Amino acid sequence: MHVVEGNGARIPVIGLGTWELRGRTCARIVEQALRLGYRHIDTAQIYDNEREVGEGLRASGIKRNDVFVTTKVWTTHFMAKDLERSAKESLARLRLTEVDLLLLHWPNPHVPLAETLGALARVKQAGLARHIGLSNFDVAQIEEAVAACSEPLACDQVEYHPYLGQADVIEACARHGMAFVAYSPIAKGRVKGDRALARIGDRYRKTAAQICLRWLVQQNVSAIPRTSKLERLQENIDIFDFELSDEDMREITAMGSAAAR
Repeated sequence: MHVVEGNGARIPVIGLGTWELRGRTCARIVEQALRLGYRHIDTAQIYDNEREVGEGLRASGIKRNDVFVTTKVWTTHFMAKDLERSAKESLARLRLTEVDLLLLHWPNPHVPLAETLGALARVKQAGLARHIGLSNFDVAQIEEAVAACSEPLACDQVEYHPYLGQADVIEACARHGMAFVAYSPIAKGRVKGDRALARIGDRYRKTAAQICLRWLVQQNVSAIPRTSKLERLQENIDIFDFELSDEDMREITAMGSAAAR
C-alpha cells in the first residue's frame, strides 16, 4: 500500500472524500471503494454522513485495522468541554472504538487554539483517535498549533490542485514532520476539461483527472477525491502503473502560479 507518513501516521496516498455524499449512496460508494482497494476514507461531523460511512465500512467485509478512517471536529465543538463529547458522538455514529485520524476542521478564532489542542491531545491520550491533526490551517496557524500541542500533529488537510498552489503550507508541514493531505484534488471536476492535462494524459493513456492525482502522489501528497459515481472510483485509484516525467510535473505545477497571477 502506498502511504505518506506524518509523525507516526501512515496515511494511504489515495482516499475517498465523502463531502456531500448522503444516505444509501454514501454507504454504497464507501463499500464499493473499499472492495476496489481503497484503504482511506475521509468524513467529518459537518458532512452528516458518519453513520453511513460506518455502514459502508462494515458492509465491505474489510478488516477494520486495514482501513484508515479520518473524521473532523466541527468548529462549534472546539471548547475543551465540548470536544471530547463530540469525538465520542462521532465514534458512536461510525460504530468504531477509535478513528485513525481526528482533525480540527477549520481554525476557530473565537476559541483559544491552546484550549482546543489540549482537548484534542487528551482525546488521543484517551485512545479515541490514533492520530490527530489539522485542516485548513495556514502557515502561521500551523506554527502556532505545533507550539501549543503536547502531542505530535499528523497532517494538515487543505484544498490543493493544479489551479491552487500550496507550496508554503507543504513546506511548513514538511518542516514539522507532518503529512499534507489534499482535498478537492481534481478541483471539483474542473480538471476534466483542461486541455493541457488532457494532452499530457494522451501520452500516458490516462485521463486528466488521473494525471492530476498522479501529480499529487509524486509530491508525496495524499489525495482524497470525492465521487458519487462507481466508475470514477476505479479511475481515481488506477494511477500506480505510470510515472510523470519531471518536465510534466513542472508544467502542471506552473498552472498554480499562472492561476494566482
